[in-house]
Amino acid sequence: MTREYEQRWQRLTRLLEPIHRQALATARRLCRSADEGNDLYQEAVVRAFDKLHGLRDESRFRAWFFAVLLSRHRSGRRRLRLMPVPLEEAFPNGSEPAAPGLPDDEERRAADRAARALATLPAEQREAIVLHEIEGFSVGEVAEMQGATASAVKSRLVRGREKLRHYYERHVELGPNREREHRLAVQGEIS
Repeated sequence: MTREYEQRWQRLTRLLEPIHRQALATARRLCRSADEGNDLYQEAVVRAFDKLHGLRDESRFRAWFFAVLLSRHRSGRRRLRLMPVPLEEAFPNGSEPAAPGLPDDEERRAADRAARALATLPAEQREAIVLHEIEGFSVGEVAEMQGATASAVKSRLVRGREKLRHYYERHVELGPNREREHRLAVQGEIS
């Protein structure tokens, strides 16, 4: 291993450390299974390593890395020409890709329902919802990452929220413990 290679790897790991868990969870949310999300994350790390020389402002690393993640997600879809996956196959045995290690069983079930709902969205809407609503990127940042206009992102968010609302209305029984979850989904505040 050359010294330059080692220095670049050290720089990347230093920059990735504070966002690693968040970026991995996002990769899993973008994909329809945890394994696909893990693969996507690894591909994004390799691509980021290759392109790290192009990052001039380390304060923008988070947005830069998420753009790399989206790019790998899209190129993987094009390369594999992925077909929609039935929900039963997407989440076998109740496996939830969005947020592993949640402390409470009810929170884990809520996260699983949210992941199932997200999996029903078209990729561009899912990306917009995950990046804006869950990861907290601004509409402008999401537009830059998706290579779209801000109005296109706003449209994707509106359509995605509407589809999520319909999903929750059809699939979630509203009991006392799920009223808050439904309200958040309807308002577009899924976490």
